[in-house]
Amino acid sequence: MRPARLKPQNPEVAPELAPLERAGILLPLPLAGAYDYKLPRGVNAARGLVVAAPLGNRETMGVIWGAAEGAVGDNRLKVAEPLAGAPALPLGLCDFVDWVADYTLSPPGAILAMALRSRGAFEPEALRTAYIKGDTVPSRMSEARKRVLAVAEDGLARSVSGLAEDANVTPAVVRGLITAGALVTTQLPEFSSFKDPEPDYAAPVLNDDQAQAAKRLREAVAQKSFSAHLLDGVTGSGKTEVYFEALAQTLRQGKQALILLPEIALTVQFLERFAARFGVRPAEWHSDLSARERRRTYRAVMKGEVKVLVGARSALFLPFTELGLIIVDEEHEQAFKQQEGAIYHARDMAVVRARIEKCPLVLSSATPSLESFLNAGSGRYTHLKLLARHGAAEMPKVQIVDLRQENNEEGAKWLSAPLRAAITQTLAAGEQAMLFLNRRGYAPLTLCQSCGHKLTCPHCSSWLVEHRYRKRLACHQCGYEIAAPNACPECKAEGALIACGPGVERVAEEFAHFFPEARYAIASSDMMHGPAETQSAIRAMGRQEIDVLIGTQIVAKGHHFPQLTLVGIIDADLGGSDGDLRARERTFQLLHQVSGRAGRAEKPGLVLLQTRNPADAVMQALASNNRDDFYAQEAEFRERAGAPPYGRLAAVIVSGYDAEKVRETARQLGQAAPAAKDVKVWGPTPAFYALLRGQTRERLLVSAAKSVDVQAYMRAWLTQVKTPTQVRVTVDVDPISFF
Repeated sequence: MRPARLKPQNPEVAPELAPLERAGILLPLPLAGAYDYKLPRGVNAARGLVVAAPLGNRETMGVIWGAAEGAVGDNRLKVAEPLAGAPALPLGLCDFVDWVADYTLSPPGAILAMALRSRGAFEPEALRTAYIKGDTVPSRMSEARKRVLAVAEDGLARSVSGLAEDANVTPAVVRGLITAGALVTTQLPEFSSFKDPEPDYAAPVLNDDQAQAAKRLREAVAQKSFSAHLLDGVTGSGKTEVYFEALAQTLRQGKQALILLPEIALTVQFLERFAARFGVRPAEWHSDLSARERRRTYRAVMKGEVKVLVGARSALFLPFTELGLIIVDEEHEQAFKQQEGAIYHARDMAVVRARIEKCPLVLSSATPSLESFLNAGSGRYTHLKLLARHGAAEMPKVQIVDLRQENNEEGAKWLSAPLRAAITQTLAAGEQAMLFLNRRGYAPLTLCQSCGHKLTCPHCSSWLVEHRYRKRLACHQCGYEIAAPNACPECKAEGALIACGPGVERVAEEFAHFFPEARYAIASSDMMHGPAETQSAIRAMGRQEIDVLIGTQIVAKGHHFPQLTLVGIIDADLGGSDGDLRARERTFQLLHQVSGRAGRAEKPGLVLLQTRNPADAVMQALASNNRDDFYAQEAEFRERAGAPPYGRLAAVIVSGYDAEKVRETARQLGQAAPAAKDVKVWGPTPAFYALLRGQTRERLLVSAAKSVDVQAYMRAWLTQVKTPTQVRVTVDVDPISFF
């Protein structure tokens, strides 16, 4: 559908500027900058106005970004026309797009594309037909007809199905009343409006620490200026209730609020919690929404009708008109990093948008990122601490199980004797347990005993993971799958393929062997498709229809089970030493979050950490509940290495289907790296996944002092090498992983 045009003789653009004959228009494409277009005579155009712009033999949306450069004659310029209703992106969003593009070294048009996610939102809103009671009284009145007219007495407009449902009649009865003239048509907007949350609907009773933190946040909201706050509380301390108070203050001021969550799986439970506090559910924004829902939400945000929106990282680019508060929950989560397309970190960009919008920012976590923790310690962020769990709940006791000392009995490979004994005791008491292993599937590797062949993905340098319930082997990088073979594809030996290592399915198999009467469920993204299915298992656990939940990181955070008193971590060493400078930090955060699921109500909790390295600093910090000392040690390591947050990093990933051209381009880039003070360039070297989705990948890494303008260095460097069309060069400023 082509967007309707704005009639030039009746312009409505705010703020108004002098009439322009030309304008620089930014298109939502990976282009370096704005293109010059002519505008219809008499149109007052301002930065942010959305237009229909011809591009070649097609038409695309664009946004007036500024004045035209003026280097091209009028006869060569095409005409861009404002859309009907003169929709415009807020100036703050336009400035934010520019900032993100400059910082991430991305084309501005690629960032704009994230802010124009719903083209249909700019179309004129369609009307829907509904019915209200008319003046005509039908000659024949049945009991069913009487019920319909009684429902319609309230004057509310309803659809045929809505009237039939409310009156408990068939749609045919309603249609008969329409034909008789007893019901008349009326036109309503395409979407019903979002209901405003009520700030005082169900205000909670806060303890002293919560009340003090909430007071600071309410004051920050009232000041209507930028400030950053780290809400740092142990698991179960009531951080959500505290930032809900800041949210309530934002609503009282008539402002909009944005809450960012790292994963869709957390959204459903959060929405219910929000509704219990504010009387209605907030608007949502994530990839699971339909195109129609996205259109409705985008339009309502742009009109200021949405007061609170909960969403994934892309919600940061929505056109809020009166943003009064941004909250980033679980701010330490790696899921906030966008790894495809334009690469950015939503937590860091949330700080920028809050500064541009002149509103407070709240970062909430029980295990803050080291960057946020140090910013709070230095005074850049206000540090709000919640040191104890809410109510009678206490932090769980954490015990280390040294797997080197365990002599497992027949059938026991992954569940140690202490863990099995703890499960037995927990189930006998009528309580619940959780077993955690951050590895999907049945086994991460399938190996041939005869020839040693490892089954790998033909498109990626990764092993195929066995999923025994589906009888498939799958690549978790590109999605490639095959049926589980009976014979080795290399030496053809039958019955020689064995599973190596555990996944959650294999842990569940062993659990069922030792506890055949127990009710259990497996929670992983392979077993649960979409947030609704995930939430179904979470609710079943909450209703005690499940005794034991066996899962990956999908169960690690955000869930509250009053009867869950035992958490068993199957392999606490997994992921703790993978060559990544943040590996220890991430391992601590994940295991701490998992541990925090235990003992969140009146009953005490127990966490058993199975490890082969009990002296490791991560294990000791978890066992002693001494997070801050662990962070201090991590900070010391980073400072000595000049690593973030004490230094700067930027990665360059060279990829393509032509392996030789990829390697040659990477080599040329390595040779062209300019010499600069306090800057080192490492590589090129094959990436961790040297082959990914059929593409060869090489990496270079820039390490620089904190004072260095990394973006300026990268621009000066990358322009020196001409990249072949078959090769893609991607820049990741502030990388958080090295795959």
